[in-house]
Amino acid sequence: MAAYICTRFCVNKFKDSIRFIPQRYRVKTKWDFDTTYSMQLGSLWPSVRVAMLSEQKYGALINNFSSTSSMITAELEEEGCIDFIGSRQHSKDSRPLHNDPAEVDVSKPAAHEPRISPDIKCLVFPQGGISRFKPSRPDSTGLLGYYLLDAASVLPVLALDVQPGHTVLDLCAAPGGKTLALLQTHTVSFLWANDLSGSRTARLRKTLQSYLPREHLEENKIQISSFDGCKLGPTEEKRFDRVLVDVPCTTDRHSVMVEDNNMFNRSRTKERQRLPLLQIQLLMAGIQTARPGGDIVYSTCSLSQLQNECVVQQAISQAQEMGISVQVQDLGWLTQCFSNTFYFAPQLSVGELVLPHLCANFGPIYLCKLRRSN
Repeated sequence: MAAYICTRFCVNKFKDSIRFIPQRYRVKTKWDFDTTYSMQLGSLWPSVRVAMLSEQKYGALINNFSSTSSMITAELEEEGCIDFIGSRQHSKDSRPLHNDPAEVDVSKPAAHEPRISPDIKCLVFPQGGISRFKPSRPDSTGLLGYYLLDAASVLPVLALDVQPGHTVLDLCAAPGGKTLALLQTHTVSFLWANDLSGSRTARLRKTLQSYLPREHLEENKIQISSFDGCKLGPTEEKRFDRVLVDVPCTTDRHSVMVEDNNMFNRSRTKERQRLPLLQIQLLMAGIQTARPGGDIVYSTCSLSQLQNECVVQQAISQAQEMGISVQVQDLGWLTQCFSNTFYFAPQLSVGELVLPHLCANFGPIYLCKLRRSN
């Protein structure tokens, strides 16, 4: 009921500014979504469905390597944008976007909150706004000033909590938004960005070339490869302090909008059914490559429990069979910090899920943090 009331309030308040996806871009055969996700999300599904059929919101990840980053940040702030990371200390009058506002007390300090890098800046337009970001402009050296992405996709990077001197593996890195966010921290001593697809790796390389100085790319601090991530576990065991496992998934919002080569096309049914197994294999590889005491963040852009919580739980079980102990880390601090920017699903068994919502149309983004203890 709370979700219905909140959605109705947003529709009434912003009805003149909501942009819906034209009918020709909706894939009718994919609305078996309704069967699956209505059972999974219950009363939340109608509001999520409406949001996914509406225009997505984006965030501008500021490129600290650009000489114009400060000027661009100031310009975007003049347009009404907010750095949701830097302004996470919300006023007590701000209302969280949770299904039940009572679930999050923003007046209390978050427990176990890691140090969030002040160098990661991501600006978003206010709730309900429909303004669009202009294309980023290059500076005098040709570097672009910001990278447009779903702002919620920065959360796995924040959860990873990279500290100075850490070695980091980005197991499924393309197209490169999270890789770029990791590099904004200026703390990574070595970053290995990998992706199985050669074409996607080429896109990743092109992205980094557009945002990083050439000398930075030519240093030995960054390695880009096109290996099968599932096979890196045994060969790179216990090598990395931090591992990001942002796996291939059904990319639900993209699947709603784009019909060509869609994961929900009947021709790709078997591929879709095999996804959880692939995701488990990739997460297992990520767990193996993490050193004892190291952290792994698993993430998807899907609503599916089979691709989210079930994958994490299965990987933990398989790791235990291999004699590897991993524990789920509490991300309550993250939902508490950013509950005024994103709409988080309540009561997940493990991890956190950003749900699309008309008032804050980001996501879906699922993330779960694990720590290897042996």
